[in-house]
Amino acid sequence: MSQNPASQTLTPTARLAIQLLKIPSVTPDDMGCNKLMMDRLEAIGFKNEVMRFGEVNNFWARSGDAGPVICFAGHTDVVPTGPEESWQSPPFDPVLRDGLLYARGAADMKGSLAAMVTACERFAAHCESTGSQPRGSIAFLITGDEEGAAVDGTRKVIETLEARGEKITWCIVGEPSSTEILGDVVKIGRRGSLHGLLTVHGVQGHVAYPHLAKNPIHDAMLPLAALTRETWDNGNAAFPPTTFQISNIKSGTGADNVIPGVLSATFNFRFSTELSEADIRERAEAILNAHEVDYSLEWKLSGLPFLTGNDRLIEAVKDSVREVNGVETQPSTSGGTSDGRFIAPTGAEVVELGPCNASIHKIDEHVRLSDLDQLSLMYEGILRRLLLN
Repeated sequence: MSQNPASQTLTPTARLAIQLLKIPSVTPDDMGCNKLMMDRLEAIGFKNEVMRFGEVNNFWARSGDAGPVICFAGHTDVVPTGPEESWQSPPFDPVLRDGLLYARGAADMKGSLAAMVTACERFAAHCESTGSQPRGSIAFLITGDEEGAAVDGTRKVIETLEARGEKITWCIVGEPSSTEILGDVVKIGRRGSLHGLLTVHGVQGHVAYPHLAKNPIHDAMLPLAALTRETWDNGNAAFPPTTFQISNIKSGTGADNVIPGVLSATFNFRFSTELSEADIRERAEAILNAHEVDYSLEWKLSGLPFLTGNDRLIEAVKDSVREVNGVETQPSTSGGTSDGRFIAPTGAEVVELGPCNASIHKIDEHVRLSDLDQLSLMYEGILRRLLLN
């Protein structure tokens, strides 16, 4: 049964999540999400700093001047809705059905953002009521450019912080890490991502006169097959083996009697810490060269692999998850990239903890309403363990 959230008795976390979800912040426009969060944070003592790069609004907020710094990182932008008529309810009109909150961004990741803010509100109230003084600072790094180009968002904020010597010690990214039950998986690292655009050059001609042409499709078949068969590494205790996938191949004029003059192929490596970017490029080019292909190749690095080895941060996450819902969380490095790839190279220890990810980027994206409050309690528990205990 569908229910209008306005008719329900909602917790502070649920109310804030719904406020954020009503805002159609399709990447890269935050549409006011940042201000909503900054106003809440300012009310509990955070100093906000707007960081706009290009067309992207980001903000950095901090409470406290001393280290260590624990940072909540996330994004207000969401992916496009797809055909709105395919949704059971309008994607930016949050609806409750059978304990699930439906809206674009519910799981990825406005629910996490709301949980982060309310966790800090309760933490601040606890410190004030008990006279406790946190041993360190809390920060927020929020971008509107994670689902898009990811050029003027977290990457640029981190460059700014690095330039002025402001360091993050621990970082919690609110990406939806869970699979079946909230907290069952926490990401402690991510594989690297390296893209390649291969262009194989041939000579266009008539199919009846192949001796007067050079077919780039034929030339590309063997080296591409060799790249797919290559064992790049065997992974390690934290990472699965490196994978190679061809995502697009384009060639031909559209006519069935013309040998094309060029073939283009795009591919991607998701790689472990067993390999460097240079290793991959050298080996891939060696395979192409061995087949004497006339080619050009452009490389684009999306992010290097990273792995968190800080037992204190990981144990704080595990203990907090266990305390809230009794789940024994499993560390993982699976999945795609996240903005953690820009934060980890600074020396920060990064984990990702958020809602279940089964519906992200899909029609009828949703999150369990009860998970939002549990997630907020988990975040608060991490703060207490790292800054008070």
